[in-house]
Amino acid sequence: MSEITIRKFATEDIASTAQLFFKSIHRGAASHYTKEQRDAWAPEIPTPEDWQKRLADAATWIAEAGGKTIGFMSLCPNGYLDLAFVHPDWIGKGVAARLYEVLEAYARTSGITALDSDASLLARPFLARQGWEVIAEQHPVRHGVPLTNFRMKKKLN
Repeated sequence: MSEITIRKFATEDIASTAQLFFKSIHRGAASHYTKEQRDAWAPEIPTPEDWQKRLADAATWIAEAGGKTIGFMSLCPNGYLDLAFVHPDWIGKGVAARLYEVLEAYARTSGITALDSDASLLARPFLARQGWEVIAEQHPVRHGVPLTNFRMKKKLN
């Protein structure tokens, strides 16, 4: 197994992170969401323009191994953990933990006092292990299909 490195997002990462987002939903979340739900959540790989807009204001970190993107996380300036995805082949191998460690350290040094997110069924147990609490179960509807996620929060002070 290749060594995992964490670095800041760069413009060159747009395509690899958009593809990883799509693959993680369609393969990685397959045990937690139906095909219909996954198709509604991510009907296609985001366009480079849409993805650039999505990540424009966020601090984003990339996990790499063997020169390939294997995970990423993004944090909005208000403390919202927007994106947290790991390549399906790397789930359970410490990638999310490494990314999260960097994200939380950044939040603390940036003066952010609380983090919040709308966590998927897959992300919920990971965030709970990091000390997050569930505020509410939610059922957002995407493209006419109901999904399940969890409003979660963690105080940093």
